[in-house]
Amino acid sequence: MNALHTRRSLLCAAAVAALGLSGCGFALKAPPPLGVRSVALQGFAPQSEMAAAVRRALPREVRVVTSPAQAELLISARDDRFERSVVSSTAAGQVREFRLRVSLRFSLSTGQGKLLLPDTVLEQTRDMSTIETAALAKEVEQDALLLEMRDDLARQLLRMAATVAPAR
Repeated sequence: MNALHTRRSLLCAAAVAALGLSGCGFALKAPPPLGVRSVALQGFAPQSEMAAAVRRALPREVRVVTSPAQAELLISARDDRFERSVVSSTAAGQVREFRLRVSLRFSLSTGQGKLLLPDTVLEQTRDMSTIETAALAKEVEQDALLLEMRDDLARQLLRMAATVAPAR
């Protein structure tokens, strides 16, 4: 019975928190309205994680099309890069800290080819400590950081696109 009581208490606390948050105007971060219905992604590598981040960040009403001619907005990737470099190491040569860097050079145009934003570079950098005895955990941490960094770049890109995209 004690576990049942604990579970009910947690459910009640969650319900009270949800009601409290809904009353204060709290809302999850929504993507900016783009003012377009279709977007084409061009120049990204096949299976690009950055392209996937852009797709995730797009508002629900915007569909991704394959042909630039069908798109109201064309996002052209010129360079989509991930780099990992050593920041510090021990006297014995063991790596203690890495620097993760994700960058995207892109331009924005209409589907008809009118340039809206010339080549622009967005970049995210994070330092990450490492330990050989926790290699698997540090790999998972690196993957989570990279996902967060790419998602942040995609949101920045869409905020920029929202300011220059042609209005319907």
